[in-house]
Amino acid sequence: MPHALATSRTRSSAGTRARRAGVATVVAGILALTGCGTAPESGDTDVDGAAGTNLSGSLTVAAAASLQEAFAEIADDFRVEHPGVEFDALTFDGSSVLAAQIIGGAPVDVFASADEHTMSSVADAGLLGAEPVPFATSSLEIAVAPGNPLGIESLADLDDLGGDGRVPTLVMCAPEVPCGAAARQLLERDGVELDPASEEQNVTAVMTKVASGEADAGLIYRSDVLRSAGEVDGIEIPGAAEAAGSYLIAPLEGSRSDAAARAFADYLLTDSAQARLADLGFGPVPVP
Repeated sequence: MPHALATSRTRSSAGTRARRAGVATVVAGILALTGCGTAPESGDTDVDGAAGTNLSGSLTVAAAASLQEAFAEIADDFRVEHPGVEFDALTFDGSSVLAAQIIGGAPVDVFASADEHTMSSVADAGLLGAEPVPFATSSLEIAVAPGNPLGIESLADLDDLGGDGRVPTLVMCAPEVPCGAAARQLLERDGVELDPASEEQNVTAVMTKVASGEADAGLIYRSDVLRSAGEVDGIEIPGAAEAAGSYLIAPLEGSRSDAAARAFADYLLTDSAQARLADLGFGPVPVP
């Protein structure tokens, strides 16, 4: 297949764990089937007529950069229940970057995006093997240096800190990236106009620039603040959850391990996976 994924890859094994480190109708249908918003544990579920515990195959999973720590842990959990399934690669980058690579022919079995719009682009290309499943939410925070030395308290401070014309150096995700689209929605809501020093292709790059001191502030997800392990602090933004939307996951058409790909997508709604996500700062999908 053309176009190998041009992103960093993280390999997952049973003995190695990463550091504790139109969709509204789909949500309604899932909740109606499960009764409480979570699916049965995958070991009790048949996939394509085969018991989940008998699954085998190899998977390449492409997921939004903000899911890196969560998916590394969840993939290990999944392999404990399904030892016949291997993960060839877990690949993380901006959702729009991954979607473009998938549409271009990159060999991926499962795709997890940070918003509905990006998943829709892959669906419109006819590349999804099943309906996308919303499995988590998040919210943006202002990432600052530990201890918040500049005393940034709100989005307005990013434009005029303390009212004396001082403007912190800001980095953001690019507009086409879900974290960038959500950030701009919040800025427009609060009437704040900003000129970022750089626009990055994924949320990890924004976090890294703030952690390294290249920027005074950045707009990233709460889950990324937590996975920074103290390298940045997060300043809450009132009402931020309303802008971020939902994370979605779907198996891709033509997967070499179709049953395993579908089972992994379903696994994101199990109690075990949802607990992992909650522990790492993600929110549940809201009940319609």
